[in-house]
Amino acid sequence: MKSQLTNELSSKPHYPILDGLRGIAAIIVVTFHIAEPFSTGNLDKLVNHGYLAVDFFFLLSGFVIGYAYDDRWQKTTVGTFFKRRIERLQPMVVLGMTLGAIGFYFTDSNLWPLIHTVPVWKVLLVTLIGYTILPVPLSLDIRGWQEMHPLNSVGWSLFFEYIANILYAVWIRKFSTLALSILVGIASIALVHLAVTNGDVSGGWTLNVEQVRIGFTRTMYPFFAGLLLSRIAKPTQIKNAFTWCSLLVALILYMPRIGGAEYLWLNGIYDAVCIIIVFALIVYLGASGVMQSQKENRICKFLGKISYPLYMVHYPLVYFYVAWISNNKGITMGQAWPYALLILIGGIILAYISLKWYDEPVRKWLRKKLA
Repeated sequence: MKSQLTNELSSKPHYPILDGLRGIAAIIVVTFHIAEPFSTGNLDKLVNHGYLAVDFFFLLSGFVIGYAYDDRWQKTTVGTFFKRRIERLQPMVVLGMTLGAIGFYFTDSNLWPLIHTVPVWKVLLVTLIGYTILPVPLSLDIRGWQEMHPLNSVGWSLFFEYIANILYAVWIRKFSTLALSILVGIASIALVHLAVTNGDVSGGWTLNVEQVRIGFTRTMYPFFAGLLLSRIAKPTQIKNAFTWCSLLVALILYMPRIGGAEYLWLNGIYDAVCIIIVFALIVYLGASGVMQSQKENRICKFLGKISYPLYMVHYPLVYFYVAWISNNKGITMGQAWPYALLILIGGIILAYISLKWYDEPVRKWLRKKLA
């Protein structure tokens, strides 16, 4: 059954433009984190809406999961589904946490003054918990940023990705299109409430009630809206879709803050409209897109392949960058840009090396072991 499912999944038409868009968003996430140390808060971040890339990833993921599995459940099992998700996601989770642990004591900074007082056993414990993608309690917050995963900050979104996958496989895949539409409608109301009352949807990476609520709210709408879109959308043939969709993703994520401190709700409306309407439109256009050339196809393929590794390995590098900026008070973005560019290029190179020398071989090995 496993080999039959693999053959059937691989025989389905692929959406290379969606892969390319995932890569574009991953690169923008890196620029978001690189620019973040020069802000005093959400109001003045240079890449102000970079956090919305996570919501875009969730919607993409829901669409792709629905497209790949929604009509396969008579031929597969929940266990097989989870094996395939573990095979796809977990190797890079392990590598990302390992890189974070290796670099932990070397990111000495006044931001994290207690790093060198953390015993090795505690770092190893946090690393082992990180390998499972389960969040660590605040008592094990060894960096002091109140992160679920203090060795690799981005792990929080993978935690919620797994929850969405579990909900889908165990329960929500059985929903009719009408029931799924009702769920998505309710989730959209919760998302709008969060965005408008908070002024944005940023958050979800701390293990407390409020942040976990934000994480669930950010996950439920886009993931299951993507699933719904995979059921009801009928892709057409659209030219230059990759170019226009890439520009639209960049425009949304690089958009400056809207409304300022006096009108936080305006930015919340912007976030909600982007997630609920615009991201769904982008995914539909991307799925409908026609490759314009072999070169465009190769670009999309490359961006798609490095997108997940880049997302999972860049933040251990960012810790070094943030520590350097913190230890050099008064440095400006104009002075730091060569180092920022080095982090961006180095992250892409590290992602490609991780893909070829680690992720693909390990996934191939896991595929045989879990078959």
